[in-house]
Amino acid sequence: MEMRDLLSEYGYDGENTPIIKGSALAALEGRDPEIGEDRVRELMEAVDAHIPTPIRDLDKPFLMPIEDVFSISGRGT
Repeated sequence: MEMRDLLSEYGYDGENTPIIKGSALAALEGRDPEIGEDRVRELMEAVDAHIPTPIRDLDKPFLMPIEDVFSISGRGT
């Protein structure tokens, strides 16, 4: 199955979604920049261009969900 067909099957825009081939491991190890660092930079440029930045509503109070709280003995009060 083609990657674009799979994206379309799951409700994404398979025809217009950028697909970047590369290796994060090669980028981390500093080898093969044409598939490593260059592709990571290309990926980040594609993400910036393709995914819109959400509009923040600055007039409402800040809300942040907290899932768990941990107590560490010997730290704090």
